[in-house]
Amino acid sequence: MGESRVDTQPIYCSGCGIQIQTEDKQKLGYAPASALQRDVVICQRCFKLKHYNEVQDVSLTDDDFYKILNTISEKDALVVKIVDVFDFNGSWLTGLNRFAGKNDVFLVGNKVDLLPKLINRNKVTNWLKFSAKQLGLTPKSVALMSTKTGEGVLDVAAEIDRLRGGRDVYIVGCTNVGKSSFINQLIKQFAGDTDQLITTSHFPGTTLDVIDIPLDDGQTMFDTPGIINRHQMAHYVSEAGLKVITPKKEAKPKVYQLNSGQTLFLGGLGRMDFVQGERTSFVCYVSNELSIHRTKYEKANQLYEQHAGTLLTPPDEQQGALEMVKHEFKITDQASDIVYSGLGWITVKGSGLKIEAYAPKGVGVSVRPSILSG
Repeated sequence: MGESRVDTQPIYCSGCGIQIQTEDKQKLGYAPASALQRDVVICQRCFKLKHYNEVQDVSLTDDDFYKILNTISEKDALVVKIVDVFDFNGSWLTGLNRFAGKNDVFLVGNKVDLLPKLINRNKVTNWLKFSAKQLGLTPKSVALMSTKTGEGVLDVAAEIDRLRGGRDVYIVGCTNVGKSSFINQLIKQFAGDTDQLITTSHFPGTTLDVIDIPLDDGQTMFDTPGIINRHQMAHYVSEAGLKVITPKKEAKPKVYQLNSGQTLFLGGLGRMDFVQGERTSFVCYVSNELSIHRTKYEKANQLYEQHAGTLLTPPDEQQGALEMVKHEFKITDQASDIVYSGLGWITVKGSGLKIEAYAPKGVGVSVRPSILSG
């Protein structure tokens, strides 16, 4: 009876949106036939993720994800773009103008709880707006929130309702920015239906297809699959390493007074050489679980070759030393952030400083005016 139900009327996983099938355990969307008798049906992958935190590989390609997003430009809707404020560059979805078409875009910075409390929220909002414009997007509105603590979530919901003007809503973003967590927050706040929560995980690629949530006025909110950015740091570490570099709470500043000719290692994934300049302070904002090591510049190469994967982790011992690419910067502002996509940033105060920063090939390193100053 369960099998025929799938044949005659498609059933979709309430966790990830994939169509349920009962024939092949190795393929996406599998659920045992007995599961079809439940009011809320989830696939085996979501069941294991929800109950055992066990992740299964996703076989959808980038093309599959982009085909889904490409349909948004044909709609009359509000597009809500969610980014990770702790990893703005790594979580930026390229080509959003193409996906959004003529639709308004509401830019939301999630995970604000990870930022130091002394950071001025207005400054962060202005920085997001400025950075988006530099990347070719002029958002209709910008806001901050934390799906973990609930900060700003209701304000974002109210702004969505104001901006959409009775239209459908599409939630878009890269993997691990909190799209599904945000919608789950809304469901908890307004529906109180915890059985209908979307599957969420800090591993890339959890939501597999578009999940639709009906709104009170007959319109729909759509949670789209997360695009996997290949330059995200998450793709260069193991699952254990990802847990280390992913901040779980407010990043505590770690301060180092350096002379020129000294080097800092952010685990084995980031390196900063202070090449030239007067003695000054370098303040690291990374996951509290990530170890930082200081050494002399002339010993840095040898240290990395010998200890990447052991003393300098992640990467793990099996991965060993990664191919690292050098980025050169001259610091002219009084306070600047050297940003390692997916790891965090180092704030340096001073001017006329020469810095060399290393990250795995494909991972971005950039400099911005410090979001802590002012």
